[in-house]
Amino acid sequence: MRTKLALTVVALLLLAAAWLALAWRWSYSEGERAGWVQKFSRKGWICKTWEGEQALVSLPGSSTVEKFYFTVHDERTAEAINKVMGRRVNLHYEEKVGLPTSCFGDTRYFVTGVTPVDEISLTPGVVVPQPAAPAASAASAP
Repeated sequence: MRTKLALTVVALLLLAAAWLALAWRWSYSEGERAGWVQKFSRKGWICKTWEGEQALVSLPGSSTVEKFYFTVHDERTAEAINKVMGRRVNLHYEEKVGLPTSCFGDTRYFVTGVTPVDEISLTPGVVVPQPAAPAASAASAP
């Protein structure tokens, strides 16, 4: 009887591990979101993840702002996002479905890459260039 119970427990643990591995490796969807990262922080009591918020504006001058909430696990990607805070960027993401706890992140959207955008397209052929990042100036000696 104990052997049967032990085998059942082991089988359930293996099934749970297989589900976790499948949910972590398989992406329900993937894509890109363009906008401005306005919030990015490392959060969590035990499992620390990078959580962010990107403001998406569909049309320049539009007052309606949609927010894209995302999670980052990779430290290199987190560093790259921190470097481009306040600039318009494209975030490449994968949507993961079926992860059981918030230890994996607060959202279903896991950002895997970031690309800065140098210009904003108003219409085909008409763009507004982004201002260059201010250069660090040396203190002038008297």
